Formats: sequence, structure tokens, C-alpha cells
Amino acid sequence: MKKILVAGGAGYIGSHTMTELLSEGYEVVCVDNLYNSSYEAVKRVEEITAKKIGFYQKDLLNKEDLSAIFAAERPEAVIMFAGYKAVGESVAKPLEYYYNNLVSLMNVCDVMRKHDCHNIIFSSSATVYGDPEKVPVTEESPKGEITNPYGQTKSMIEQILMDQANADKDLNVVLLRYFNPIGAHESGRIGEDPQGIPNNLVPYIAQVAVGRREVLHVFGNDYDTADGTGVRDYIHVVDLAKGHVSALRHMEKAPGLHIYNLGTGTGYSVLEVLHAYEKACGKKIPYVVDPRRAGDIAVNYCDPRKAFEEMGWKAEKTIEDMCADSYRWQSRNPKGYGETEHAPICLQS
Repeated sequence: MKKILVAGGAGYIGSHTMTELLSEGYEVVCVDNLYNSSYEAVKRVEEITAKKIGFYQKDLLNKEDLSAIFAAERPEAVIMFAGYKAVGESVAKPLEYYYNNLVSLMNVCDVMRKHDCHNIIFSSSATVYGDPEKVPVTEESPKGEITNPYGQTKSMIEQILMDQANADKDLNVVLLRYFNPIGAHESGRIGEDPQGIPNNLVPYIAQVAVGRREVLHVFGNDYDTADGTGVRDYIHVVDLAKGHVSALRHMEKAPGLHIYNLGTGTGYSVLEVLHAYEKACGKKIPYVVDPRRAGDIAVNYCDPRKAFEEMGWKAEKTIEDMCADSYRWQSRNPKGYGETEHAPICLQS
């Protein structure tokens, strides 16, 4: 495989994955409607790699546009990042989330089969495990109760792709279940740029560290963990991006359906991450403890051995690397990619 279509490539994980793909000699075509991302990220990936990206500002809900892109570019594989992704917004706007995320995926699959493209990697999530009965979580762990429409769309898309792979023996599918991506490219040129108030821990810490926000809110300190705060498996976004390159290579050698956890296998508490970040930025970061959030769980981290045994992939960067790279990005880009126009969230006719 040489040419890869990256859907949602202008986003946080997509931009880092495009960087790794280009660095490994792949040609990249990016399709992104820029709803929750910035074209500046695409330009900076080209700057980092000194390579060009074929970019289309199109919406995956428009099957005619998507088909035209496939006809022009003839990609050999798709990496599917595109989708609405805010948990709270998904609770407030479930119909928009189900429509956008599911129909986009189904459009991609339909256009793929009509244009002789038989390889897809899907950006899934540890969310599908719900509140696991035991940790570390393996790929054999049962799916749990999912508490929000965003997470439900991840689980539903997994099922759609599994069913389609079962029906179409020419289709190769890799489902990558991410744990908690943080960090940024070591250049400090691309990183996480959430719109509005960050939903995730590290971008919130980063914004406090550079003065965009006054104080970090820690949700709950009475969990059954060493320091009372929630424990998660944090993975450097560059390690995660490299996991997609490994998945592409593995797909060529071992066609079919594969599911992999991408994480470090180590859990860190909220306060441990906070203190690692303080070390990275050289300053104290103020925080307050708030009540637990509904739906949050105490501990979740993975067993990543299957990805190593089958794909030869493993996370290499430490929590210190993650925090240092995050702070380098945020301190050099305190307002992220700057003021960017974003498409409205809506149902399209």
C-alpha cells in the first residue's frame, strides 16, 4: 500500500498520524470538513515533513463528493478519524452524533467497495469497555455499559465494520482502541487544540500552565486508588500515530479483522499526571477538587501485549516525555492554531 486516505486528518491524532505516514514514505490524502480542526495543522505537517498532502475540505456525509475524491486519488487504504467527539455535546445532541458518525462511516465503506479499496483502520476507543470488571483490559474483555452517545457510536461502528468484514472477505479491518492520547510532536509545531473548555485532563492542565485558565478542576478525590483520583492509561500521541503505521503494515501481511488496544499498560492518577506536568513546566499548577462527574470510573488501563506480539508495536515514550512535549506545544502556541472558522454541528439534508 502506498496511498492512504486520512479522514479527519486535520485533527489532533490525525495530524500526528499523517506526519508519521509521510515520514515512512506513504502518500497522504486528507479529507476534513474542519468542523473541529484547523487547516493550519495540515500546513504544519507539510512543513515538518517537507512533503505535500492532497487536501479536500469536504464532508463525509456527501457521498458524491467522497466518490469523486476516490475516483481522482485511488487510495489503497482509509484511516478513519473523522467524527464528532465531545462526550457532553453528544449527550445534548444525540441525534446529530448518531447521524454524523454512523452515516459518515457507512458512506466511506460504500464508496470504498465501489472504488476497489479494501483496507480500513478505525479510530476506536477504550470507551467501548465501559467500567471494566478487571484491569488491565485485554482485547478479549467484554464490552461494558457505555454512558454517552459518543461512546455508543464507537461501539456501533466497530460492529458495522465487523459485520461488513464478515460479509466481504476482501475487506481488511483493524480496530484500534485508544486509551488516553496526550503530548505533541517534539517540534512543538502540532498538538492538541480543543475548541472551548477542554474535556480532557492534559489540555486543561496545559492551558492553566500558560495562563489561559486559572485553575485545574479535579473531579473526585475519593476513588479507591492510591491518592483518591482516577487512574488512566496515558499514551503519547506520536506512539499512537506510529501504531497506525504498524497496523497498515500488519494488514498487508495478515489480512482480515484485527482488534488492538493501544496504550502503555501503565496507569497514572490525575495527581501523578499533574505533578509530572509541573516538573515539565517548572511551576506549580493550581487545582481544586470538585465532585465526581457522572459516568467517570476509578481505574482503566490496558494490556498492550497483543499489539506487540502481532504488529511489533509498543509505546516507547514516558509520562515525562508526554508532559514535556505537551508543554512545548502549548507554550509556543498558547492559543493553539489561533482563530479558526469551524463548520456548525447540524443534520445535513
